[in-house]
Amino acid sequence: MSQTTPSPLSRPVDVGRLPRGRAEVAVEATPEECAALARDFEIPSVRDLVGRFVLSGTLSRLTVTGTVEAVATQVCTVTLEPFETTVREPVEVVFSDVPPPDEDEEGTSEGAPEPPDPIVNGRIDLGALTAEFLALGLDPYPRKPGADFEPIAPGPEGSPFDALRRLRDGDA
Repeated sequence: MSQTTPSPLSRPVDVGRLPRGRAEVAVEATPEECAALARDFEIPSVRDLVGRFVLSGTLSRLTVTGTVEAVATQVCTVTLEPFETTVREPVEVVFSDVPPPDEDEEGTSEGAPEPPDPIVNGRIDLGALTAEFLALGLDPYPRKPGADFEPIAPGPEGSPFDALRRLRDGDA
């Protein structure tokens, strides 16, 4: 989900209204929001989606830690059968109202920490954060438990490439 595409799960939080120092927030998705996320992620279903977050820091630099948990139904890449899997993804994100440095600047190295996510108009969206970490927790190549990929071994007639190899080598 990009910054321009709204998330089907949105829970904006006004940073200025948070208790000073530390706050705990839970985001529970409705069945309709779970269905919309499943459509967005092109998987059969999502249910029991919950993000539990601890917010700490200042109004201008906020750290969000916690977990996102859900039950997702995915399609096995080996058997093409749907199966349920539990997703549990840890969350640690820093938000800041200070604009990030220009991307054109030299000196950004691979080991440099990721710039903070923006606090936009004094708000952060914990629903979108929940959806983002659910997406990160989904296996891009899901495999049903017990499903093994067995490569097809060429039979006595050989592989289809044997005929091409003979043509190339002039044996045909």
